[in-house]
Amino acid sequence: MHKPLSPTSIHPPFAPYSHAIEVSSRSRIVFCSGQLGVAPDGSVPGDCAGQARLCFDNIAAILAEAAMSLKDVVRINAYVTGREHLQPYMQVRNELFTEPYPASTLMIVAGFARPEFVVEIEVVAASPG
Repeated sequence: MHKPLSPTSIHPPFAPYSHAIEVSSRSRIVFCSGQLGVAPDGSVPGDCAGQARLCFDNIAAILAEAAMSLKDVVRINAYVTGREHLQPYMQVRNELFTEPYPASTLMIVAGFARPEFVVEIEVVAASPG
């Protein structure tokens, strides 16, 4: 259904992700807004890994509403507030995704609307139409 694109004529990805994913035109597509690491009760873990897990849990719940799962994710955009959060975020991401890996971007940003958040994750998912 999804075809990873990683041409040998360019440098390979630095981590478990694909340079691009080709999606069939007959797919249903879901665009998830950026999710923060906040639990249903409003609590926010103090660490990046805990927040990243909640972000992906929230994304999984959203995708379930469309009868999809994290296996349908074709694109991840993630934002962290400091270099120290790169490894914890990537560890959580790498635990959740297998080949073919989604296309992925990870950026360091100045911050979010509320200072307790250190990571925000948005995805695009696609499944057969």
